[in-house]
Amino acid sequence: MADDKKRDDYTVEMGERNGNTFEPPKTSRPAPASASVTAITNNPIFAILAYCGSSILMTVTNKFVLSGLDFNLNFFLLCVQSVVCVVAIQTCKTVGLISYRDFHTDEARKWFPVALLLIGTIYTSTKALQFLSIPVYTIFKNLTIILIAYGEVLWFGGSVTGMALFSFGLMVLSSVVAAWADIKHALETYGHASDVASDKVSTLNAGYMWMMFNCFCSAAFVLGMRKRIKLTGFKDFDTMFYNNVLSIPILLGCSLFVENWSSENVAKNFPEDNRNNLILAMIFSGLSSVFISYTSAWCVRVTTSTTYSMVGALNKLPIALSGLILFDAPRTIPSISAIGIGSVSGVVFALAKVKQSAKAKAGVLPTVNAPMSASSQSARDSMRS
Repeated sequence: MADDKKRDDYTVEMGERNGNTFEPPKTSRPAPASASVTAITNNPIFAILAYCGSSILMTVTNKFVLSGLDFNLNFFLLCVQSVVCVVAIQTCKTVGLISYRDFHTDEARKWFPVALLLIGTIYTSTKALQFLSIPVYTIFKNLTIILIAYGEVLWFGGSVTGMALFSFGLMVLSSVVAAWADIKHALETYGHASDVASDKVSTLNAGYMWMMFNCFCSAAFVLGMRKRIKLTGFKDFDTMFYNNVLSIPILLGCSLFVENWSSENVAKNFPEDNRNNLILAMIFSGLSSVFISYTSAWCVRVTTSTTYSMVGALNKLPIALSGLILFDAPRTIPSISAIGIGSVSGVVFALAKVKQSAKAKAGVLPTVNAPMSASSQSARDSMRS
Protein backbone atom coordinates (compact mmCIF):
# COMPACT_ATOMS: atom_id res chain seq x y z
CA MET A 1 0.00 0.00 0.00
CA ALA A 2 2.81 2.40 0.84
CA ASP A 3 4.56 1.62 -2.45
CA ASP A 4 1.33 2.18 -4.36
CA LYS A 5 0.78 5.46 -2.59
CA LYS A 6 4.33 6.56 -3.36
CA ARG A 7 3.97 5.65 -7.01
CA ASP A 8 0.71 7.59 -7.20
CA ASP A 9 2.25 10.65 -5.60
CA TYR A 10 5.27 10.78 -7.92
CA THR A 11 3.73 9.68 -11.21
CA VAL A 12 4.80 11.99 -14.06
CA GLU A 13 2.96 12.00 -17.37
CA MET A 14 5.61 11.76 -20.11
CA GLY A 15 3.28 12.11 -23.08
CA GLU A 16 3.39 9.99 -26.22
CA ARG A 17 6.61 8.24 -27.26
CA ASN A 18 8.06 9.23 -30.63
CA GLY A 19 11.10 7.04 -31.32
CA ASN A 20 13.60 7.65 -28.54
CA THR A 21 11.91 10.85 -27.35
CA PHE A 22 8.66 11.75 -25.67
CA GLU A 23 6.30 14.44 -26.89
CA PRO A 24 5.05 16.66 -24.08
CA PRO A 25 1.46 16.00 -23.04
CA LYS A 26 -1.15 18.25 -24.50
CA THR A 27 -2.76 20.55 -21.99
CA SER A 28 -6.19 22.00 -22.45
CA ARG A 29 -6.75 25.64 -21.68
CA PRO A 30 -10.14 27.13 -20.93
CA ALA A 31 -11.59 28.99 -23.84
CA PRO A 32 -11.62 32.77 -23.45
CA ALA A 33 -15.26 32.78 -24.54
CA SER A 34 -16.18 30.56 -21.60
CA ALA A 35 -14.51 32.97 -19.19
CA SER A 36 -16.38 35.87 -20.78
CA VAL A 37 -19.71 34.07 -20.41
CA THR A 38 -18.94 33.32 -16.76
CA ALA A 39 -18.07 36.97 -16.13
CA ILE A 40 -21.35 38.09 -17.68
CA THR A 41 -23.49 35.59 -15.74
CA ASN A 42 -21.90 36.72 -12.46
CA ASN A 43 -22.21 40.43 -13.26
CA PRO A 44 -25.15 42.04 -11.40
CA ILE A 45 -25.42 44.87 -13.96
CA PHE A 46 -26.22 42.47 -16.81
CA ALA A 47 -28.64 40.57 -14.57
CA ILE A 48 -30.46 43.77 -13.61
CA LEU A 49 -30.73 45.02 -17.21
CA ALA A 50 -32.00 41.64 -18.41
CA TYR A 51 -34.57 41.48 -15.62
CA CYS A 52 -35.82 45.01 -16.36
CA GLY A 53 -36.30 44.30 -20.06
CA SER A 54 -38.02 40.98 -19.47
CA SER A 55 -40.36 42.40 -16.83
CA ILE A 56 -41.49 45.16 -19.20
CA LEU A 57 -42.10 42.65 -21.99
CA MET A 58 -43.96 40.27 -19.70
CA THR A 59 -46.19 42.97 -18.19
CA VAL A 60 -47.21 44.41 -21.56
CA THR A 61 -47.90 40.97 -23.07
CA ASN A 62 -50.02 39.81 -20.13
CA LYS A 63 -51.96 43.07 -20.12
CA PHE A 64 -52.77 42.57 -23.80
CA VAL A 65 -54.15 39.08 -23.13
CA LEU A 66 -56.01 40.13 -19.98
CA SER A 67 -57.37 43.39 -21.40
CA GLY A 68 -60.44 41.63 -22.79
CA LEU A 69 -63.50 42.34 -20.68
CA ASP A 70 -64.63 38.71 -20.67
CA PHE A 71 -61.31 36.93 -20.17
CA ASN A 72 -61.43 34.74 -17.05
CA LEU A 73 -59.21 31.73 -17.84
CA ASN A 74 -56.25 32.99 -15.83
CA PHE A 75 -55.12 29.55 -14.67
CA PHE A 76 -55.16 28.34 -18.29
CA LEU A 77 -53.05 31.31 -19.38
CA LEU A 78 -50.48 30.58 -16.68
CA CYS A 79 -50.48 26.86 -17.53
CA VAL A 80 -49.78 27.67 -21.19
CA GLN A 81 -46.90 29.90 -20.14
CA SER A 82 -45.38 27.15 -17.98
CA VAL A 83 -45.75 24.50 -20.70
CA VAL A 84 -44.15 26.72 -23.33
CA CYS A 85 -41.35 27.55 -20.88
CA VAL A 86 -40.60 23.87 -20.15
CA VAL A 87 -40.70 22.93 -23.84
CA ALA A 88 -38.38 25.82 -24.72
CA ILE A 89 -35.72 25.09 -22.11
CA GLN A 90 -35.90 21.33 -22.72
CA THR A 91 -35.33 21.97 -26.42
CA CYS A 92 -32.33 24.15 -25.62
CA LYS A 93 -30.97 21.43 -23.33
CA THR A 94 -31.45 18.75 -26.01
CA VAL A 95 -29.45 20.68 -28.60
CA GLY A 96 -26.74 21.45 -26.05
CA LEU A 97 -27.28 25.18 -25.57
CA ILE A 98 -27.95 24.95 -21.83
CA SER A 99 -27.75 22.38 -19.07
CA TYR A 100 -29.65 21.84 -15.84
CA ARG A 101 -30.38 19.07 -13.39
CA ASP A 102 -32.66 16.18 -14.22
CA PHE A 103 -35.87 15.86 -12.26
CA HIS A 104 -35.43 14.23 -8.84
CA THR A 105 -38.28 13.56 -6.43
CA ASP A 106 -36.31 14.58 -3.34
CA GLU A 107 -35.33 17.93 -4.83
CA ALA A 108 -38.89 18.45 -6.07
CA ARG A 109 -40.19 17.86 -2.55
CA LYS A 110 -37.85 20.52 -1.15
CA TRP A 111 -38.71 22.99 -3.92
CA PHE A 112 -42.48 22.40 -3.94
CA PRO A 113 -43.31 25.16 -1.38
CA VAL A 114 -41.51 27.69 -3.60
CA ALA A 115 -43.54 26.52 -6.62
CA LEU A 116 -46.76 27.03 -4.64
CA LEU A 117 -45.68 30.55 -3.73
CA LEU A 118 -44.87 31.21 -7.39
CA ILE A 119 -48.38 30.10 -8.40
CA GLY A 120 -49.88 32.44 -5.82
CA THR A 121 -47.66 35.27 -7.05
CA ILE A 122 -48.38 34.95 -10.76
CA TYR A 123 -52.10 34.25 -10.32
CA THR A 124 -52.71 37.27 -8.07
CA SER A 125 -50.56 39.28 -10.46
CA THR A 126 -52.79 38.44 -13.43
CA LYS A 127 -55.93 39.24 -11.44
CA ALA A 128 -54.57 42.60 -10.28
CA LEU A 129 -53.35 43.45 -13.79
CA GLN A 130 -56.76 42.54 -15.16
CA PHE A 131 -58.53 45.11 -12.98
CA LEU A 132 -55.88 47.84 -12.75
CA SER A 133 -53.95 49.87 -15.29
CA ILE A 134 -50.25 49.17 -15.82
CA PRO A 135 -49.09 52.43 -14.10
CA VAL A 136 -51.19 51.75 -10.98
CA TYR A 137 -50.13 48.11 -10.96
CA THR A 138 -46.44 49.00 -11.06
CA ILE A 139 -46.79 51.67 -8.37
CA PHE A 140 -48.55 49.31 -5.95
CA LYS A 141 -45.89 46.68 -6.67
CA ASN A 142 -43.48 48.91 -4.72
CA LEU A 143 -45.20 47.89 -1.48
CA THR A 144 -43.62 44.46 -1.90
CA ILE A 145 -40.24 46.07 -1.22
CA ILE A 146 -41.30 47.00 2.30
CA LEU A 147 -42.39 43.44 3.07
CA ILE A 148 -39.20 41.96 1.62
CA ALA A 149 -36.98 44.42 3.48
CA TYR A 150 -38.45 43.50 6.85
CA GLY A 151 -38.41 39.83 5.84
CA GLU A 152 -34.66 40.14 5.32
CA VAL A 153 -34.38 41.74 8.78
CA LEU A 154 -36.05 38.71 10.35
CA TRP A 155 -34.49 35.88 8.34
CA PHE A 156 -31.31 37.09 6.64
CA GLY A 157 -29.78 39.58 9.06
CA GLY A 158 -30.81 42.66 7.10
CA SER A 159 -31.40 46.15 8.43
CA VAL A 160 -33.63 49.17 7.79
CA THR A 161 -32.16 52.66 8.08
CA GLY A 162 -33.95 55.95 8.57
CA MET A 163 -33.46 56.88 4.93
CA ALA A 164 -34.99 53.55 3.88
CA LEU A 165 -37.96 54.24 6.14
CA PHE A 166 -38.41 57.60 4.41
CA SER A 167 -38.44 55.87 1.02
CA PHE A 168 -41.04 53.42 2.34
CA GLY A 169 -43.20 56.38 3.30
CA LEU A 170 -42.92 57.75 -0.24
CA MET A 171 -43.89 54.36 -1.65
CA VAL A 172 -47.02 54.26 0.48
CA LEU A 173 -47.81 57.87 -0.47
CA SER A 174 -47.44 57.13 -4.19
CA SER A 175 -49.81 54.16 -3.85
CA VAL A 176 -52.41 56.28 -2.06
CA VAL A 177 -52.13 59.03 -4.70
CA ALA A 178 -52.44 56.48 -7.50
CA ALA A 179 -55.56 54.94 -5.98
CA TRP A 180 -57.10 58.36 -5.39
CA ALA A 181 -56.31 59.43 -8.96
CA ASP A 182 -57.98 56.33 -10.41
CA ILE A 183 -61.13 56.68 -8.31
CA LYS A 184 -61.31 60.44 -8.96
CA HIS A 185 -60.98 59.88 -12.72
CA ALA A 186 -63.75 57.25 -12.70
CA LEU A 187 -66.15 59.47 -10.74
CA GLU A 188 -65.47 62.57 -12.84
CA THR A 189 -65.75 60.67 -16.13
CA TYR A 190 -68.97 58.75 -15.46
CA GLY A 191 -70.63 60.91 -12.78
CA HIS A 192 -70.67 60.42 -9.03
CA ALA A 193 -74.16 58.93 -8.87
CA SER A 194 -74.12 56.80 -12.03
CA ASP A 195 -74.16 53.02 -12.06
CA VAL A 196 -71.21 52.96 -14.47
CA ALA A 197 -69.07 54.93 -12.01
CA SER A 198 -70.09 52.57 -9.22
CA ASP A 199 -69.08 49.57 -11.34
CA LYS A 200 -65.74 51.19 -12.19
CA VAL A 201 -64.99 51.88 -8.52
CA SER A 202 -65.94 48.31 -7.61
CA THR A 203 -63.56 47.04 -10.30
CA LEU A 204 -60.77 49.20 -8.93
CA ASN A 205 -61.42 48.00 -5.38
CA ALA A 206 -61.18 44.39 -6.59
CA GLY A 207 -57.87 45.24 -8.23
CA TYR A 208 -56.54 46.79 -5.01
CA MET A 209 -57.53 43.66 -3.07
CA TRP A 210 -55.74 41.37 -5.54
CA MET A 211 -52.75 43.71 -5.47
CA MET A 212 -52.55 43.35 -1.68
CA PHE A 213 -52.56 39.55 -1.98
CA ASN A 214 -49.91 39.80 -4.70
CA CYS A 215 -47.58 41.86 -2.52
CA PHE A 216 -47.66 39.27 0.26
CA CYS A 217 -47.25 36.35 -2.16
CA SER A 218 -44.40 38.07 -4.01
CA ALA A 219 -42.50 38.83 -0.81
CA ALA A 220 -42.93 35.26 0.43
CA PHE A 221 -41.82 33.87 -2.95
CA VAL A 222 -38.66 35.99 -3.19
CA LEU A 223 -37.58 35.27 0.39
CA GLY A 224 -38.47 31.59 0.13
CA MET A 225 -36.66 31.14 -3.17
CA ARG A 226 -33.54 32.79 -1.80
CA LYS A 227 -33.49 30.46 1.20
CA ARG A 228 -34.17 27.34 -0.88
CA ILE A 229 -31.44 28.27 -3.35
CA LYS A 230 -29.03 28.26 -0.41
CA LEU A 231 -30.27 24.82 0.67
CA THR A 232 -30.41 23.12 -2.73
CA GLY A 233 -27.58 24.89 -4.55
CA PHE A 234 -29.82 25.41 -7.59
CA LYS A 235 -28.51 27.36 -10.53
CA ASP A 236 -30.60 29.63 -12.74
CA PHE A 237 -31.93 27.01 -15.16
CA ASP A 238 -32.49 24.51 -12.33
CA THR A 239 -34.73 27.07 -10.64
CA MET A 240 -36.63 27.80 -13.83
CA PHE A 241 -37.09 24.10 -14.65
CA TYR A 242 -38.43 23.10 -11.23
CA ASN A 243 -40.62 26.21 -10.90
CA ASN A 244 -42.44 25.48 -14.14
CA VAL A 245 -42.54 21.67 -14.01
CA LEU A 246 -44.05 21.68 -10.53
CA SER A 247 -46.51 24.43 -11.47
CA ILE A 248 -47.99 22.73 -14.56
CA PRO A 249 -50.10 20.00 -12.86
CA ILE A 250 -51.42 22.44 -10.25
CA LEU A 251 -52.33 25.11 -12.79
CA LEU A 252 -53.91 22.54 -15.13
CA GLY A 253 -55.97 21.05 -12.31
CA CYS A 254 -57.14 24.48 -11.15
CA SER A 255 -58.07 25.41 -14.72
CA LEU A 256 -60.08 22.22 -15.32
CA PHE A 257 -61.91 22.13 -11.99
CA VAL A 258 -62.24 25.82 -11.07
CA GLU A 259 -62.61 27.71 -14.34
CA ASN A 260 -65.62 27.60 -16.65
CA TRP A 261 -64.93 25.54 -19.80
CA SER A 262 -68.40 25.74 -21.33
CA SER A 263 -68.58 26.54 -25.05
CA GLU A 264 -70.18 29.89 -24.28
CA ASN A 265 -67.40 30.95 -21.90
CA VAL A 266 -64.68 29.76 -24.27
CA ALA A 267 -66.26 31.84 -27.03
CA LYS A 268 -66.24 34.88 -24.71
CA ASN A 269 -62.58 34.40 -23.80
CA PHE A 270 -61.53 33.78 -27.41
CA PRO A 271 -63.78 35.86 -29.68
CA GLU A 272 -63.62 34.83 -33.30
CA ASP A 273 -62.38 38.16 -34.60
CA ASN A 274 -59.42 38.22 -32.16
CA ARG A 275 -58.84 34.52 -31.47
CA ASN A 276 -55.64 34.03 -33.45
CA ASN A 277 -54.03 37.13 -31.97
CA LEU A 278 -54.87 35.99 -28.44
CA ILE A 279 -53.46 32.51 -29.01
CA LEU A 280 -50.25 33.93 -30.47
CA ALA A 281 -49.99 36.38 -27.58
CA MET A 282 -50.38 33.54 -25.05
CA ILE A 283 -47.61 31.56 -26.76
CA PHE A 284 -45.41 34.65 -26.91
CA SER A 285 -46.09 35.35 -23.24
CA GLY A 286 -44.94 31.80 -22.52
CA LEU A 287 -41.70 32.44 -24.37
CA SER A 288 -41.22 35.73 -22.55
CA SER A 289 -41.82 33.89 -19.28
CA VAL A 290 -38.72 31.83 -20.11
CA PHE A 291 -36.69 35.01 -20.10
CA ILE A 292 -38.25 36.49 -16.97
CA SER A 293 -38.00 33.19 -15.07
CA TYR A 294 -34.30 32.97 -15.85
CA THR A 295 -33.49 36.64 -15.30
CA SER A 296 -35.40 36.81 -11.99
CA ALA A 297 -33.53 33.79 -10.61
CA TRP A 298 -30.30 35.19 -12.07
CA CYS A 299 -30.90 38.55 -10.40
CA VAL A 300 -31.71 36.98 -7.02
CA ARG A 301 -28.57 34.81 -7.22
CA VAL A 302 -26.07 37.59 -7.98
CA THR A 303 -27.76 40.30 -5.87
CA THR A 304 -29.89 40.41 -2.73
CA SER A 305 -33.62 39.86 -2.73
CA THR A 306 -34.21 43.49 -1.70
CA THR A 307 -32.08 44.70 -4.62
CA TYR A 308 -34.04 42.38 -6.88
CA SER A 309 -37.34 43.90 -5.80
CA MET A 310 -35.88 47.41 -5.92
CA VAL A 311 -34.82 46.92 -9.53
CA GLY A 312 -38.42 46.06 -10.32
CA ALA A 313 -39.42 49.35 -8.72
CA LEU A 314 -36.83 51.44 -10.55
CA ASN A 315 -37.97 50.24 -13.97
CA LYS A 316 -41.59 51.19 -13.28
CA LEU A 317 -41.18 54.41 -15.25
CA PRO A 318 -40.74 52.70 -18.66
CA ILE A 319 -43.40 50.16 -17.70
CA ALA A 320 -45.81 52.94 -16.76
CA LEU A 321 -45.03 54.79 -19.98
CA SER A 322 -45.75 51.63 -21.97
CA GLY A 323 -49.13 51.43 -20.26
CA LEU A 324 -49.88 55.07 -21.05
CA ILE A 325 -48.84 54.64 -24.69
CA LEU A 326 -50.16 51.17 -25.57
CA PHE A 327 -53.27 51.01 -23.38
CA ASP A 328 -56.06 53.33 -22.33
CA ALA A 329 -54.65 54.32 -18.94
CA PRO A 330 -55.81 57.63 -17.41
CA ARG A 331 -53.44 60.48 -18.25
CA THR A 332 -54.11 62.90 -15.42
CA ILE A 333 -51.93 65.11 -13.26
CA PRO A 334 -52.56 63.02 -10.09
CA SER A 335 -51.69 59.75 -11.88
CA ILE A 336 -48.49 61.20 -13.34
CA SER A 337 -47.65 62.65 -9.91
CA ALA A 338 -48.03 59.20 -8.40
CA ILE A 339 -45.55 57.81 -10.94
CA GLY A 340 -43.13 60.62 -10.10
CA ILE A 341 -43.40 60.04 -6.34
CA GLY A 342 -42.87 56.33 -6.88
CA SER A 343 -39.77 57.00 -8.96
CA VAL A 344 -38.34 59.30 -6.28
CA SER A 345 -39.00 56.65 -3.64
CA GLY A 346 -36.98 54.18 -5.67
CA VAL A 347 -34.04 56.58 -5.95
CA VAL A 348 -34.15 57.34 -2.21
CA PHE A 349 -34.18 53.66 -1.35
CA ALA A 350 -31.26 52.97 -3.69
CA LEU A 351 -29.25 55.76 -2.05
CA ALA A 352 -30.11 54.33 1.37
CA LYS A 353 -28.73 50.93 0.36
CA VAL A 354 -25.55 52.52 -1.03
CA LYS A 355 -24.93 54.44 2.21
CA GLN A 356 -25.62 51.34 4.26
CA SER A 357 -23.10 49.34 2.23
CA ALA A 358 -20.51 52.09 2.61
CA LYS A 359 -20.92 52.06 6.40
CA ALA A 360 -20.57 48.29 6.47
CA LYS A 361 -17.30 48.48 4.49
CA ALA A 362 -16.01 51.17 6.84
CA GLY A 363 -16.66 48.91 9.81
CA VAL A 364 -19.69 50.78 11.14
CA LEU A 365 -22.34 48.10 11.22
CA PRO A 366 -26.01 49.08 11.42
CA THR A 367 -28.24 47.67 14.12
CA VAL A 368 -30.11 44.59 12.98
CA ASN A 369 -32.94 42.58 14.42
CA ALA A 370 -31.85 39.04 13.68
CA PRO A 371 -31.38 36.23 16.20
CA MET A 372 -28.86 34.50 13.92
CA SER A 373 -27.04 35.04 10.67
CA ALA A 374 -28.45 33.98 7.31
CA SER A 375 -25.85 31.23 6.98
CA SER A 376 -26.69 29.84 10.41
CA GLN A 377 -30.40 29.98 9.65
CA SER A 378 -29.89 28.15 6.34
CA ALA A 379 -27.71 25.52 8.02
CA ARG A 380 -30.39 24.89 10.65
CA ASP A 381 -33.07 24.59 7.99
CA SER A 382 -30.98 22.14 5.97
CA MET A 383 -30.65 19.91 9.05
CA ARG A 384 -34.43 19.95 9.45
CA SER A 385 -35.09 19.01 5.82
